[in-house]
Amino acid sequence: MKKIKLAFVLTLATLSLLWSLADPLVVQGNTFFALRTIVVDYSGVLAMGVMSVAMILALRPAALEPLLGGMDKSYRLHKWLGIGGLSIGVVHWLWAKGTKWAVGWGWLDKPARGPRPEQTVDIFRFFQEQRGLAESIGEWAFYAFAVLAAIALIKRFPYRRFVQTHRVMAAVYLALVLHGVVLLPFSYWGTPLGIVMGMLMAAGSYAAVRSLAGRIGRGRRASGEVERVVHHAGNDVLEVGLRLATPWPGHQAGQFAFVTFDEREGAHPFTISSAWAGDGRMSFMIKPLGDYTCKLPGSVRVGDPVRVEGPYGRFDFSGAQPRQIWVAGGIGITPFVARMQARLGEGGAAPVDLFYSTSAPDEGFIARLRELAARAKVKLHVLVSPRDGRLDADGICHAVPDWKQAGVWFCGPAGFGQSLRDTLGARGLEDGRFHQELFEMR
Repeated sequence: MKKIKLAFVLTLATLSLLWSLADPLVVQGNTFFALRTIVVDYSGVLAMGVMSVAMILALRPAALEPLLGGMDKSYRLHKWLGIGGLSIGVVHWLWAKGTKWAVGWGWLDKPARGPRPEQTVDIFRFFQEQRGLAESIGEWAFYAFAVLAAIALIKRFPYRRFVQTHRVMAAVYLALVLHGVVLLPFSYWGTPLGIVMGMLMAAGSYAAVRSLAGRIGRGRRASGEVERVVHHAGNDVLEVGLRLATPWPGHQAGQFAFVTFDEREGAHPFTISSAWAGDGRMSFMIKPLGDYTCKLPGSVRVGDPVRVEGPYGRFDFSGAQPRQIWVAGGIGITPFVARMQARLGEGGAAPVDLFYSTSAPDEGFIARLRELAARAKVKLHVLVSPRDGRLDADGICHAVPDWKQAGVWFCGPAGFGQSLRDTLGARGLEDGRFHQELFEMR
């Protein structure tokens, strides 16, 4: 989480610093209107900058995963940047439009302004002639952006509708780029700010075009068919085994992939629940948490075509600590199943305690989990919350007396993970030893 916060703050700070170097910040004449010019220019730079970075992250660049700590962290940063862009955009819109409304209502007197200096650069002269059009395009693009952002943030909208409408965001971004290029003060273009903004908007536009063309992640795709379908009725988990027919680069335990069972629905992210053996086989455990996943048990059949994109994520299990503690809440058991499978072929692996908390146990699934844990030399603690109560830091510390010497890996409900992180941190666990999957794509 610290890396995400640092990246977010660093983006805003860098844009602010470059803007302060490019703008003289001179207040002349009417103080309010001079201040308005400064705020509109500054907010415009910030909004366009953070939206450009968000658009670049939408490409799912695997090269940035080591810097941010995984694709799940990249998506969280993408979300924060989108919210930040919307918030700053509201400020930009209010100062730009609100002042015009105040003048129209007679609340403010617009100061007299002489003729604009004649532009000697042809491209700047052309931009100056298009200011009115660019303002209108930006205004309506902002309205569209606000609506699409609301759809993305309100979880009641089905995931399929979110994906469909979110792709339109790329077209809205391109309209905002046109708005920004035309209205960015001409004096900025010859400064480091102008160079950086030009690069960001060019890279963001490239990402937007790839998104509109449906080419994001195309180079990381493999296709195959469904080979096995098992429904664990007790905990309502669907286990789907695939066999890929095209090359797959392999994956590590803890990584995830975007899986497409239905082209009309599109790709959904699922954690891979099997270790890679090089035979083209992989499996996923899917919990019905939304409208689409609730329908999967009745729609996925053996032999159905499937497409997989990935692998993504850096929820790896490397660490210098002599012991590891794994904590899984519900379907969060998935990456740990994959890791236990990978441990079968490893010698001298660190001792592990796995805490699996579930409110809906499936006896068959738990029996298989116990067998796998025994073979992988993992000490399994199964807690059924209606019977054993809620798992907490006290229970973990009591069961593992030397927990301060361990690294902790958590996958499950975000609130549960944050509470566990805070409590263990307050008791002396270093923050760098707590690893948490932020598996939330919207």
